Amino acid sequence: MENQAKLNRWEQRAEWPLAAVAIAFLTVYSVQVLGRPQGVEARALWVATWAIWGIFVIDYLVRLALADNRRRWLVRHLLDLAVVALPLLRPLRLLRLVILVGALQKAVGNAFRGRIVAYTLGGVGLLIYVASLAVLEQERDQPGALITSFGKALWWSITTVTTVGYGDLYPVTNTGRIVAVLLMLGGISLIGVVTASLASWIVQRVAEEDAAKQGATAKQVDELRAEVHALATELRRHRTD
Repeated sequence: MENQAKLNRWEQRAEWPLAAVAIAFLTVYSVQVLGRPQGVEARALWVATWAIWGIFVIDYLVRLALADNRRRWLVRHLLDLAVVALPLLRPLRLLRLVILVGALQKAVGNAFRGRIVAYTLGGVGLLIYVASLAVLEQERDQPGALITSFGKALWWSITTVTTVGYGDLYPVTNTGRIVAVLLMLGGISLIGVVTASLASWIVQRVAEEDAAKQGATAKQVDELRAEVHALATELRRHRTD
């Protein structure tokens, strides 16, 4: 229990700093893909990328060390392991930026629908942008590639995540296809989460209204009983008189 409390404190304190590091990673990754730097600038960005990745590795190891049941924690966080172990999946770490969308709640209020809209828009936008960068990096220099610019990559990501898939653009490399699969799964997952959350909210509201109606009915019955009892008492008194 003590380790769990430490783990919770670590995750709470590290969430925003790691989000800031993820923003730095997004910036570096964007410059690498879109700017295609050379020479000293390219080496500096390469060092920055691995330094940022190292921070996420440290975070993973600390959380693993603080877990009460490390084997169970490891099984439950296989995606985190994949993110820190496989260079291909490093951009997925940017999903931590979804926490930043929480700041939009102040603008949209505390309404459930507002939170759903904020998280969905933020998550989908981030997923589309990262997938566009990843597929462009892998595709643009390949023979017969169709995705050769960021505009085309962005269009492909939007049609893929929405499961429209016009077929005008598609990846020709295995890595690009893996990005496509992850993008489709991510889009389906986001839609599923939103649908399930909305359904749960509707069920909860219906249950609350039913409980309120039942409470009101019970109160009315009690009031009627009290009135009947008062009338009976009054009637008996008149008979006695």
